[in-house]
Amino acid sequence: MPELLDERSSIESTTIGVYRTSATVKGGRRFSFGALVVVGNRNGEVGFGYAKGGEVPQAIEKSQKDGQRNIIKLTRIGTTIHHEVEGRFSSTKVRLIPASPGTGVVAGTVVRAVLELAGIADCLTKCYGSTNPQNVLKAVFNAIEKLRTPGHIAELRSQTLEMTEIAQKIERGKQFAAPVKKGDKPKGPVNTVGNERGGKGGRGGRGGPGRGPRRDQVVVQQSGDAPAGEAPKA
Repeated sequence: MPELLDERSSIESTTIGVYRTSATVKGGRRFSFGALVVVGNRNGEVGFGYAKGGEVPQAIEKSQKDGQRNIIKLTRIGTTIHHEVEGRFSSTKVRLIPASPGTGVVAGTVVRAVLELAGIADCLTKCYGSTNPQNVLKAVFNAIEKLRTPGHIAELRSQTLEMTEIAQKIERGKQFAAPVKKGDKPKGPVNTVGNERGGKGGRGGRGGPGRGPRRDQVVVQQSGDAPAGEAPKA
């Protein structure tokens, strides 16, 4: 659950994980806690922090302050990113793919927390290699730092660019997207696999895929019997 840190800048924080470490000393074991936190204002600014402390609340508070000092700005177009980008850190690789309005954020826990606090509501993601939360988090920020706007690229090349493919998808999606009320969170696609088979629910739902009647419900008709609901022939 995001926690509001600053009302002026609307900065929120989400705790990714709390890790306990111990050091063996002469008198026994000495424990310490580390907290990994993502902070952002849901309007293009996001950062992360990691800090240690003797207690869990102390570690979380220190990591939140560390994240506020390391906030970066990213470029967006509508509710998604301008272009596909890939970030790397150590043995982890994260790919961010722009999506049409209404798609939602298709990502894991760590990547979803970063994108939501950055204000990105429609994005497809894929993670390769190690799934260590710290490595994934740093790979996501490496990808975010590579984002560029078409205007910036046009200025570097001294050329005039036409409307990008992502911008065209967004314009087409606005015609079919339902109006979103202020404060509502975007919903992801609904899984309807299984409905076309005659089942009551999708994959994993109650009822499952469509099946015929059970074995004890099958009525076997003999050659001389009349169909159900009709009188027998003379």
